[in-house]
Amino acid sequence: MQFDYIIIGAGSAGCALAYRLTENGRNSVLLLEAGGNDWNPYIHMPLGYGKTFYDPSVNWMYAAEPDPGLNGQSDHWPRGKVLGGSSSINAMVYVRGHRDDYDAWKAAGNLGWGWDDVLPAYKALENHAHGESEYHGGAGPVVITDPTARVHTLVQPYLDACAANGLSHNLNFNGETQEGAGIYHLTVADGRRMSAARAFLNPAKRRKNFALSLNSLVQSIDFDGNRAVGVSYTKHGMPLKATARREVIVAAGAVASPQILQLNGIGPARILQSYGIKVRVDNPNVGEHLQDHLGLNYTYRMNVPTMNDDLRPLLGKVKQGLKYIFQRKGWLSLSINHGGGFFKTDPALPHPNMQLYMQAFSTLLPRAGERPILSPDPFSGMSLGLSNCRPKARGSVHIKNANPDDHPRINANAYGHEDDVAEMLLAVKFLRQLANTEPLKQLIAEELRPGPAIQSDAELIHDFKQRSGTVYHPSCTCRMGPDISTSVVDSTLKVHGMDGLRVCDASVFPSLIAGNTNAPAMMVGWRGADFIDLR
Repeated sequence: MQFDYIIIGAGSAGCALAYRLTENGRNSVLLLEAGGNDWNPYIHMPLGYGKTFYDPSVNWMYAAEPDPGLNGQSDHWPRGKVLGGSSSINAMVYVRGHRDDYDAWKAAGNLGWGWDDVLPAYKALENHAHGESEYHGGAGPVVITDPTARVHTLVQPYLDACAANGLSHNLNFNGETQEGAGIYHLTVADGRRMSAARAFLNPAKRRKNFALSLNSLVQSIDFDGNRAVGVSYTKHGMPLKATARREVIVAAGAVASPQILQLNGIGPARILQSYGIKVRVDNPNVGEHLQDHLGLNYTYRMNVPTMNDDLRPLLGKVKQGLKYIFQRKGWLSLSINHGGGFFKTDPALPHPNMQLYMQAFSTLLPRAGERPILSPDPFSGMSLGLSNCRPKARGSVHIKNANPDDHPRINANAYGHEDDVAEMLLAVKFLRQLANTEPLKQLIAEELRPGPAIQSDAELIHDFKQRSGTVYHPSCTCRMGPDISTSVVDSTLKVHGMDGLRVCDASVFPSLIAGNTNAPAMMVGWRGADFIDLR
């Protein structure tokens, strides 16, 4: 089989890239996905992602190494192993990041990736509920919903408490400013998840120049000298090959993309040689510079009904299920993250460094290996959550043998920088301040986690290290930059030192953006096509 382009990975970026590269009809594209089809009904029901959180049929189920920053615990890292990648199992919050994030990319030597460069790509891919505007597109393939009219009634007291603490109501975190409190826009359309597969591949599948191969795990990239010329892979255990006339593009995500490069001789020579891998390019940056957002929840017993009261009882489950099946409405048609926001732990900061999540919902009593979003606590509960926007700690992703079937070693290095600890301490104190502000205060019966006994700075730090975890935004492990001494790909996404080989996904972020990463990953796929197909 011969194609112009072979894309490895049908996730957020890979789907967008395949859509763009097949648009003009000139290019033939093969898209390889290690996972299977996205037929699981819990993928398409928005609140069903609680069921896919520990489901190995659609989830790589990575486990990070035991982490001193998490009091020695090993964190669960779900990543999508299914058509659509992590966009098929995520929480569907659509946040593009702060404009300064992209201008910082450009200032680091990545021409073409400043805010004014990426905004047209965002607008082109969006079909936004607010329609065409200075900030949004209204005709793109990705439907973005504003669920304001359908969120829980507890959101308003939350917003009022935020306003009383200096966080004004922000109608659109992807608009003029990011700071403030508001309601998250979602990648949901007609009550169903708008994954990257639904947005980009449903139309691409109708094109004669597009081929999709599922259950296809890459074993190696084939080379002619220093040029990538194809891919060897297995499909249901059967070995197959495909040839790329123009390029091979790795779009497997921030965990698998550096793993694939390292397995094919591109990475730290000392690690590759220790596993008997021929070194093609000795680049110690491959798999390094891992950045991820860390988060945790404070949980409250409420004096008023919450989503728990609708989703926990059997009768409530039936009512919500019927409402979803026949009307595509109700809590099952949304994310659990109704309210949110961005704030500064220090007013002197140039931009927000913390993200807020408000959930009229709680799951303090999970069963082992389950995230019981569809069966929450048997009492009225609410959660206020946090994640850091610009962590200073850096981790790594490295192979632990030469077998492509085995997971790589993930060293997250959570809270590995003292500044990350200091700002999270300020942030959790702000959460308590919010909860102690009217009108929210009168609706709260008690704080359940961490509980009123946790008061000192040392106790608060121990608590958030014990209960924090990834917010599922790993990035930067094949980061973009002009110099091979500090990066993996150049600003056109070409792998330094190689021909016919690029990386196009969240791993190329020069630095982590402030907010959820699904939208930026899709943007990288969309924008990347501008550099890849120059004919």
